[in-house]
Amino acid sequence: MTTLAGTPERPVRVSAVLDAQLSRWLWLVKWVLAIPHYVVLCFLWIAFTVVSVIAFFAILFTERYPRPLFDFNVGVLRWSWRVAYYSYGALGTDRYPPFSLGEKPDYPARLDVEYPERLSRGLVLVKWWLLAIPHYIVIGFFLGGRHLGWWEGGLITVLAVIAAVALAFTGKYPRGLFDLVLGLNRWVLRVAAYVALMTDSYPPFRLDMGGTEPHEPEVLTT
Repeated sequence: MTTLAGTPERPVRVSAVLDAQLSRWLWLVKWVLAIPHYVVLCFLWIAFTVVSVIAFFAILFTERYPRPLFDFNVGVLRWSWRVAYYSYGALGTDRYPPFSLGEKPDYPARLDVEYPERLSRGLVLVKWWLLAIPHYIVIGFFLGGRHLGWWEGGLITVLAVIAAVALAFTGKYPRGLFDLVLGLNRWVLRVAAYVALMTDSYPPFRLDMGGTEPHEPEVLTT
């Protein structure tokens, strides 16, 4: 599989490959199987918040996001996306997520954020609250009122469960639902990186559906 590489125009890149053979019933117990990850992620997201506050002051005074802190927060997003894809953020794979902050190119769900050499001191003061308000309203519908990190509840989970029910009765995950679920998650992750001060590129109000980023070849199954 190809490792993602971000660009200044598209700094946050999210992709996923739908398993060719998904269990018809495993999705019913994935909430139990994912509990160890949920526990770890609770602590990781606390650390993510602390790191983001430290990065805020670093950017304010130096215009740079310290690389070790940046890599850690990318790792938290990457770990969260894998767990979400396995569980009720997509239910797109039966491969158990690795306990890792690092890149795992062979795992079906992948994420990368391009490291910025410079970040705006002015934007760091307003982008995580004022500028992001329109996106908060939109992704509030995607995520709903209950969440762990960025996934649990809301439209995304509802669509994933609908797809799983269809899988249970037909043996197939509806491709249209997969594309939509991936587009919604991609939107959320772009906003997450922006409000965590990891990029100055404003997230587009665009639903880029499908398993790959726009203009990249689609890989249908693993």
